[in-house]
Amino acid sequence: MNRLLLLPAMFTANALLAQTDGIYVSDAGIFQNGPWQILRCDLDGSNPVAFITTHLNWPQDIVFLEDSNRVLISNLGSGTITKYDATTGAYISDFATGISGPTRMSIGPDGLLYVLQWNGNGTVRRYALNGMYVGEFTTVGVPQSIGMDRDSSGNLYVSSYSGGLVRRFDSAGIDLGLFIATDLAGPTNIRFDGNGDLLVSDYDGGAVKRFNAAGIFQDVFVSGLAQVEGFALYPDGSFLLGNGGTHSVKHFDADGAFVADLVPSGTGGLLNPNAIVLRGVSTSGISEVVTQENTVRVHPTAGRRFRIEVAHPERIRSMGIYSLNGELVDRLTQQTWNAEGIAAATYVLTVAWKDGSKTSQRIEVVPLRTRSPGPARVSGEHRGEGPSLWRQMAFGQQRLVDPRTSTQTCKPYSGRVTSP
Repeated sequence: MNRLLLLPAMFTANALLAQTDGIYVSDAGIFQNGPWQILRCDLDGSNPVAFITTHLNWPQDIVFLEDSNRVLISNLGSGTITKYDATTGAYISDFATGISGPTRMSIGPDGLLYVLQWNGNGTVRRYALNGMYVGEFTTVGVPQSIGMDRDSSGNLYVSSYSGGLVRRFDSAGIDLGLFIATDLAGPTNIRFDGNGDLLVSDYDGGAVKRFNAAGIFQDVFVSGLAQVEGFALYPDGSFLLGNGGTHSVKHFDADGAFVADLVPSGTGGLLNPNAIVLRGVSTSGISEVVTQENTVRVHPTAGRRFRIEVAHPERIRSMGIYSLNGELVDRLTQQTWNAEGIAAATYVLTVAWKDGSKTSQRIEVVPLRTRSPGPARVSGEHRGEGPSLWRQMAFGQQRLVDPRTSTQTCKPYSGRVTSP
């Protein structure tokens, strides 16, 4: 039987990366008024520390670049992406500037950093991992864009908080029109699950909602939330959600049932979580090194049908699926894998390149799930949960400065604070 003898070395190499495992949470504070931080906790939610506090201005997202031991933070308030030492949190430099309110970031199948914009023309921008601006990926703007993900065909989806919609683009950035135009109040994070459904965190709707592959509303996956933003996935399909209404990070099982407040209310001074990264709990790879030459992405990371994206397919020598003990499960001749008939477990996609190097990505094959119709489940832990008295007091009115007149005006708070 074929076995991948290099797997132990891959695990060892991953363990040697200079990283500090934990849960990293972007804390937007009182929005444009701060205080802001990147909070770090141990993987069990204990030992909170302010990992980053400098050169922040309404932080939005976190991306680690493990090969260079750097971490990028997008800042809506200053229009910058700042770069820090990924071990110490020390500020290094500005990675990119002049962005119209950068929000969500993601490394794409081409090895470039994709960045959403809250303001300006609302297009998706791309940057090389050295900070060089590559250009706009899309030409049709999405106002107050705040969430993105790709489907198994490589199409890009972008959510609009103010528009209450999700827009779809093909793999070349060409606009394919609205994917979701109803049933959302103020969407933030979006992600595809293993069944091809799109899960949308509805910040103003207080829920995570499920839509099918045609963009049709199916049900409420998680309810009873308040100001939900920030998401992270575990290998077993369970996940974390930021819940600004209680200043906490909540843990749910793969079916959306509440497990616990992993980062309880106010831990480490947490006010308003809006991005979560699990470091040291890989959902996408054994080797976490990111390079533009050998980039490999799997969509989705948990499911039964997978699409494999590589930056340079012409450089591939072979691809295979292995079990965790190194046994060959399947040889791949195309950039897709149908795991129907394969036992639910964790597997490893290994891409061997013509230059002799290898890149591995972890894949979770999930059990077949039979969906039964019925009313949406309401987690008792969250039922009736709404904005806290603290937030009602803090946001009863927002005092904003009109940059054109320098005059102060007051307006009632009515959801996620937009930039003046």
